[in-house]
Amino acid sequence: MTTFKNIVLYTDVDGYAKFREADIALPGGSPKAMLSELIPSGGFQVRHSPPGVSSDFHCTTTAQWLVVLSGEMEIGLRDGSKRVFKAGDHFFSNDLVPEGKEFDSTVHGHSSRVLGDTPLTTLFVRTA
Repeated sequence: MTTFKNIVLYTDVDGYAKFREADIALPGGSPKAMLSELIPSGGFQVRHSPPGVSSDFHCTTTAQWLVVLSGEMEIGLRDGSKRVFKAGDHFFSNDLVPEGKEFDSTVHGHSSRVLGDTPLTTLFVRTA
């Protein structure tokens, strides 16, 4: 069986946002077009951000897929690591504030910024 490599931004048990990879099985379709099971969604949004836009550390409010349609973005983590996503790249954004906690600006979340001179267009697909 073939799998789809998914990048996941999540909140670890220590409260810090981290990246990990997770495989999504592709059991359906045919050898020419393998398909995952249908994943329910709760709607989608498209976002346009001009060059130079950045955000301070924040958490995702709703678990959602983020797909970069055009431009480049950088996601920064509290440990100083950064990851760049370009057109065609994706990740599953699920770094929520831990249940029962309030956002701690010294621990939780990730930062983001638009890289280069091209506006960033992203597609957000919320989970159901």
